[in-house]
Amino acid sequence: MNQQYPSMLLEKAVGEFAKLPGIGKKTAMRLVLHLLRQEPSVVEAFGSAIVTLKQEVKYCRICHNISDTETCQICASPQRDASTVCVVENIRDVMAVEATQQFRGLYHVLGGVISPMDGVGPGDLQIESLVRRVEEEHVREVILALSTTMEGDTTNFYIFRKLEKTGVKISVIARGISVGDELEYADEVTLGRSIVNRTVFTGSN
Repeated sequence: MNQQYPSMLLEKAVGEFAKLPGIGKKTAMRLVLHLLRQEPSVVEAFGSAIVTLKQEVKYCRICHNISDTETCQICASPQRDASTVCVVENIRDVMAVEATQQFRGLYHVLGGVISPMDGVGPGDLQIESLVRRVEEEHVREVILALSTTMEGDTTNFYIFRKLEKTGVKISVIARGISVGDELEYADEVTLGRSIVNRTVFTGSN
């Protein structure tokens, strides 16, 4: 047993928390010790919520956002504009755009961006399902709202090439988001303006 830990159980728990993104060993230790000080019912509720999340969470059959049902609340809402689809990298970006209250269309979650260095190709993302949505549904505009990174731009161009023959309007969020920024870290006002002031994507933006 590592002498740094008085208990193997403690060491194991700290090791598990430290696997989470952005959590180092010191932060993991603080979290574990905090849980140890709580009532058993509190810890049980915490553990149960994580297990239930993993076992029961669904992904929307239309946009691939996280959902409690087969179709998420956004896609199922009659108040949303189904003719406009905002393409984002991940679920956090859906939450970021929704927080602006500037977009009333639907979403399409890719599940990442094309990144050969990380072994992520077009086939690993929800790009073909996006093409099918455009071809089969009454989609008039696709807004590319990916991070303004090299990987994001590469993915934008790939999607543009896949959709350009469909005749759908393809736009990209305005560059109010600084180059290299990720959507989830943009403030709501800047992101909202970037959605509203989107421009037509030509493949050379």
